[in-house]
Amino acid sequence: MGEITPSVDFARELPSLGDLAGLRCFLPGGYGGLGEAIAWGLALAGAKVAVAGRSNERAWELARAIGRGAVGIALDAESVEDARRATDEAAERLGGLDVLVNCIGIQREEPILDVTEAAFDEVYRVNLRAAMFLGQAAARRQVEAAETARAAGKAVPVQRQVHLLSVRSQLGLRKRGYSAYCATKGALVMLVKQHAMELAPHGITVNGVAPTFVYTEMIRHVMENPAFRQQLLDRIPLGRIADPKDVVTPVLFFCAPGAGFVTGQVLYVDGGITASQ
Repeated sequence: MGEITPSVDFARELPSLGDLAGLRCFLPGGYGGLGEAIAWGLALAGAKVAVAGRSNERAWELARAIGRGAVGIALDAESVEDARRATDEAAERLGGLDVLVNCIGIQREEPILDVTEAAFDEVYRVNLRAAMFLGQAAARRQVEAAETARAAGKAVPVQRQVHLLSVRSQLGLRKRGYSAYCATKGALVMLVKQHAMELAPHGITVNGVAPTFVYTEMIRHVMENPAFRQQLLDRIPLGRIADPKDVVTPVLFFCAPGAGFVTGQVLYVDGGITASQ
């Protein structure tokens, strides 16, 4: 057998592996603490973004601040019908849909003895069911685009799905009422893996980014509880709570052309927590 290592023009090919220019990206939950940073990161990298959330006004406020052709879309994540409508609207406004970055997530803290059906079901609808049907709606567009490209003898476009998870998909939390949150984020890991398997034949990758606590409104209870905050800092090997920008580059990596052979994976952006006991 002769030489099997492919001949690569590194100077020409390597720079394009991180090129996000022109990618059409839909960001449900895109004006939240993490979503906003990711939306800016994608737009500054040359992608076209559609920011979606419950408040149409807030979505458009961020879109106008970003500029670069960004648009805002109203989305009720608890409604499957609205998830489908918002995804279709994003595709129409952007001229297609290459990337889904699902930034939606809520927490309703209740100790196990006090968990209510209403709160548990709300967290399920937002954290897991919305991910299922946003992923499905995006996949329908992406699969069609892949099939159309193949039928025309063209290269299949870069198509990605990325879901934001949490280290709570792998680790429980002591002395806090996180049943619904941990259960839905853990289930989302398997949803990522299964969607990755079903979409792999179409060249579509599905991955997750799982941060630990990040400085957003969602962790105000940590900031207002000095003892818990110190306990958390002591637990994180790198010794600090994450900043939203810490999550941006991992997401951009999964969206990039160079991540085309990575699917079904979860990247823990956690300062080393999951590497320790």
